[in-house]
Amino acid sequence: MPVKWLMHWQPNSGATMSSQILAEVCQCVEGFGSAAKEGRWRTTLTIYRPVARDPSSTATSAPAPTPGDLPRDFLGLTLHDRPGAYFFILRHHRLILQADANVQSLMDKLQSYKARVVLHFEGFQYQLGDFMLRVGKCVQSHADTLRGIMMEVEYLPLSSIDKSRQIMEDFLDIWQDAVIKKSLPGQFINVELNFADYGLQDQYTPQHTALQYATCIVQLMATVRS
Repeated sequence: MPVKWLMHWQPNSGATMSSQILAEVCQCVEGFGSAAKEGRWRTTLTIYRPVARDPSSTATSAPAPTPGDLPRDFLGLTLHDRPGAYFFILRHHRLILQADANVQSLMDKLQSYKARVVLHFEGFQYQLGDFMLRVGKCVQSHADTLRGIMMEVEYLPLSSIDKSRQIMEDFLDIWQDAVIKKSLPGQFINVELNFADYGLQDQYTPQHTALQYATCIVQLMATVRS
């Protein structure tokens, strides 16, 4: 699987995040070399919280799980390029699990966890030589409020994180120069992750992407608060 970097938009001091900035970023991509627009994409992230149960309502003699027995919260993720899979990210346990997408129906029936927040990352994707760029916004389900702007950069020829690092860094430098020339009030930030903490190796996998989205939402929330 090709290596990806997921970056979030960091506004300059005093600047605000807006749909106009997103439109200008897309214009910057479309004017960047021979970028070809190739349609839309969407990735969905759900924040789950455990459901507290009343022990007296349990029909069996087995003790019902309590919030203390369950992970405090975890993330569920449907990736745009893996529609048949569902990823669970348990940050406190440093685990990333993959299941069939139908597991969401099973979770609804079990009612051990409830979806607290559903966020969509969506936008347009562009082919630029050996790179695939996906630029989009982060919005909450059933709401239009912009939570953030992000860009996913995929280098198609390589699946090794180490071997692709220099190429990705060079591409990002060229991209940042284009942003400066456009006088956009901010820049995309790449957060360096230690994938080994989650047992992930040098060869890139969908689990690497899932972890990057889990980290990205934390960064976006921090940006909105600031």
